[in-house]
Amino acid sequence: MSTFEGHPIRVLAADDSAVMRSILWKLFLMQKEDRSGELPRMELCGVARDGLECLEQVKQLCPNVLVLDLEMPKLNGLEVLDRLRTENPELPVIMCSAYTEHGARSTLEALGRGASDYVTKPSEQRDLDSAMQSLSQQLLPRIAALAKEARRGDEKACTTASDNVTTPRSGEAPAKAASPIEVVVIGLSTGGPSALEQLLPKLPKDFPVPVLIVQHMPKLFTRALAERLDKCCALRVEQAYDNATIRPGTVWLAPGDAHMEIAPRRAMVGEEERGTKVCGGRVRLHQLEPLNHCRPSVDYLFFSAARMYGAGTLALVMTGMGADGLDGARAVHEGGGIVLAQDEASSAVWGMPGRVSEAGIASATLPLWGIAGALKQRVSAGRPERVEAANRAVSATTLRREMIHDLL
Repeated sequence: MSTFEGHPIRVLAADDSAVMRSILWKLFLMQKEDRSGELPRMELCGVARDGLECLEQVKQLCPNVLVLDLEMPKLNGLEVLDRLRTENPELPVIMCSAYTEHGARSTLEALGRGASDYVTKPSEQRDLDSAMQSLSQQLLPRIAALAKEARRGDEKACTTASDNVTTPRSGEAPAKAASPIEVVVIGLSTGGPSALEQLLPKLPKDFPVPVLIVQHMPKLFTRALAERLDKCCALRVEQAYDNATIRPGTVWLAPGDAHMEIAPRRAMVGEEERGTKVCGGRVRLHQLEPLNHCRPSVDYLFFSAARMYGAGTLALVMTGMGADGLDGARAVHEGGGIVLAQDEASSAVWGMPGRVSEAGIASATLPLWGIAGALKQRVSAGRPERVEAANRAVSATTLRREMIHDLL
C-alpha cells in the first residue's frame, strides 16, 4: 500500500543527537521491511545534524514530511520553522519534543508557528527496542496521516479554486429549530492547539455558556496549553480538575491521561435544607481504560454532555486523526443537540471531523474562520436578552458561592 503513486513517503529527520538519528534509521528500515502493516511505505531519505543542514536538505531531497528536533545548533527548530513558513509553507512538520515542561512550552510555540504535529522523544525507555516501539506508535501514523492530507490538498488545489465552503455538505443533517444551548463541548487532536489559538480568542468574555474541551495531549502539554490559551483569550481557560463547577466564562481543558465527563453538581451546604434547586454541572475526572486508544477521549465528554444537557448540547468536532468523538457526536445528535464539524480545507487532518460530517449528523461543516461566529449565533438563539441581563446581575454572588464550594 502506498500514498505517492507507488513511491514510499519520503521523510527527512533533523536531530543533533546521534542516538536519536540511529533510532530513526532503524525504525524506518523496519517499517520498510514490514509487509503486513496497514500503514503506507515510508523511507528516511536523509538526516540533518543542525538547522542549516536541515534547510539545505529540504531543498535538495524534497521530502514529503519533516521530523524536526527543537534543540539544534546553528538554527534551532523554531528558527527552522520560521524559515520554512516562507520557503516551503506546505511541507508538513512534526516536532520531536522532550517530555519536559520546557519541551511542552517550546512545542506549543512551534505549533503556533506552523508545525503540523509533534511526538515526544522516547527518553524514559530502558532499551533500544522499547524506545523504537514507543516512537513507532507515535510517529508513523502521524506521518501517514499528514502525507495523505498534503496530497489530498494538492489534488483539490488542481480541481477547485475555492476552499471556503460554508454551506453544509451533501447528506448532512438539516438545520434544527433553535433550542437554548447550555454547554459547548469540543473535541480535537492533530492540529488542535493551533486551531484553538485561532478560535477561542474570538469568543467574548460574556459568552453565555461554559465550554469544555478534550485535546489529545499528555498532561504536561495540556497544562501548558491551558496557560498559553488563557493569556490570549477573554474567557478564562483552565486545565480541568475533579469536581470543578462548570459555569459560563470559563473554558475547561481536560488534563492529559484522564477522561473528563460532566456530572450533576453537588448541593452546597444548606441548599437542600432551604429547598434550593441544585442545577448545573461539575467536572468529573477518571482514569478508566483508554477509549478509541485515547485518554482523554472525546466520546466520554460528548456522551456525558448529551446525558446532562440533552438538546441543550452543542458538540464541535475539529481537526484530528481517527474517529474519537464520532459515537459521542451521534449521541448528541440523537438527543436533539447540535453537532458542528470543521471542514477539510482548514483541518490539519480531516479524520475526526470528516467521520462526523460523512455520517450525516453535522448541522454544518465550517471553515475554521467561521466557527466562532457560528458558536456565538447558536448559543444566542432562544436566549432572551432579559434573561442574560438577569444572569449577569446575580453572577458575582453565584460565582463567589461556587468558588467557596469548589474549595471545600
